[in-house]
Amino acid sequence: MKKRSKSGTLFKMLGLVKPLTGFMCLAVLTGTLGYLAVQFIPILGGFAILHGLGFDTPVGITAIWICLVLFALLRAVLRYTEQRTNHYIAFTLLAIIRDRVFQSLRRLCPAKLEVRDKGDLISLITSDVELLEVFYAHTISPICIAFLVELVMVLFIGSYHWSLGLLALCAFVSVGVILPIIISKRSGNTGDEIRAQSGELAAYVLENIRGLDETVQYQNGSSRMEGMNKKTNQLTENQGKLNRLTGFNLALANTFIFVFDIAMLLLAAYLYSTGAVGFDGFLIPLIALMSSYGSVSALANLGTTLQSTIASGSRVLDIIEETPETEEITGKSSVIFSGADCGNVTFSYGVDVVLRDFSMQFPDNKIIGIVGKSGCGKSTLLKLLMRFWKTTSGEVHISNTNIENINTKNLRDMESYMTQETQLFKDTIANNIRIAKLNATDEEIIAACKKASVHDFIMTLPNGYDTQVGELGETLSGGERQRIGLARAFLHDAPFMLLDEPTSNLDSLNEAVILKSLKEESDGKMVVLVSHRKSTMRIADEIRTMEN
Repeated sequence: MKKRSKSGTLFKMLGLVKPLTGFMCLAVLTGTLGYLAVQFIPILGGFAILHGLGFDTPVGITAIWICLVLFALLRAVLRYTEQRTNHYIAFTLLAIIRDRVFQSLRRLCPAKLEVRDKGDLISLITSDVELLEVFYAHTISPICIAFLVELVMVLFIGSYHWSLGLLALCAFVSVGVILPIIISKRSGNTGDEIRAQSGELAAYVLENIRGLDETVQYQNGSSRMEGMNKKTNQLTENQGKLNRLTGFNLALANTFIFVFDIAMLLLAAYLYSTGAVGFDGFLIPLIALMSSYGSVSALANLGTTLQSTIASGSRVLDIIEETPETEEITGKSSVIFSGADCGNVTFSYGVDVVLRDFSMQFPDNKIIGIVGKSGCGKSTLLKLLMRFWKTTSGEVHISNTNIENINTKNLRDMESYMTQETQLFKDTIANNIRIAKLNATDEEIIAACKKASVHDFIMTLPNGYDTQVGELGETLSGGERQRIGLARAFLHDAPFMLLDEPTSNLDSLNEAVILKSLKEESDGKMVVLVSHRKSTMRIADEIRTMEN
């Protein structure tokens, strides 16, 4: 995917706010009024001082006290409304973004996700998406609020003398615009590096957790810990660098504020001494400037916080905008299964050519056994028949129709695919099997399990079919997981069955029972059976060898 600029990422992220424009306007309005309310409280105090000294003021002392109480109360209400609206926008958008991310993951799998670190994906789905809350709740509206608030304050201060307004404008632009840009330049790609390293660390941790048995068995703990420490130290170093930049940013912002306050004091004093302004023109602009940095101070830290936010946004947008290997096909006429074939198929993973000018017929009502050395493309062939990958050249046909012209749902309904490693979800055994047919009855599930020679085992469990299998099916053995995977294939009851090493983890007795079921169930079906076991191939009507 083409690398996008930081400004391009920002505009893409802003585009997601469009459905909630009304709420964003409300947040900006209430935030602007809230800041103005709090900033005019000390200004009203300045008017009270002038009134006490006998100077004329725009409002009387009674009105000043009423406004002070009113502004204080309004500030609380307006601040609450702004924050509530901003967070409603943020969390609504996070829900929308998560939905779009999961839709993208479904479109991209399995081809585009096979090469992605699962820990990195988890980091993206959780921490990267969560970090966008800072952008939508604490970045967009504060920028708009700061612009409107400081525009009002520049006009107010400038009403006493144009030079005072110009100085206030320079102060606000320096703290709220120039300073964040300087800090952003100094930060460089630190934010991108932090998000990438966070994903790598998450992937490494997940890998270590899954490989604990091997680590303990081969006493490799110190080496794995060394790798963990290295990645942690790299992340900590970059995070420390970003934190130091944040501290420097805060110190520099306070320095800018102090310098401009002194400059306002000196300019107002000079104008007062020359008679260009009265005493009110000296006191009120000084108070107004000193009380007006709240909204731009919030922008001063954007130079560092936006680094991580933009990096996270870019990673999320990369997933959302990634082009899938195979797009979902709709709108085609339905196809009824009547055999399959591959014609002059060439396929490669990158530069590694797995199949070259490969052709094979899969006649209906046959069990076709496929044997060959590891890496010769047996599993890849099944994935091409499932249209998980596209052929580099050549065509795959189902019922004499190119699978590129068959509706994806129609194709999946015609095929049952069992992989070498059965993926189980943290749920009950029944629900893990039911994913093959969501409306399946309990009786249908039991019948499928009997064919897969796993029913008797399930009934020995305390909760039977309602037994939880644990994370990744960790409570079950490899053979038990495999038989559950086979039960799914039987339950799906598709006319074209693709079985990749369906008996590799089974003992001879269970293998015999399953093969008998396969033979009985194959009537009216096409079965492609990939296996290294000679005993498994005994039920095949034809055996094809894949070499070179």
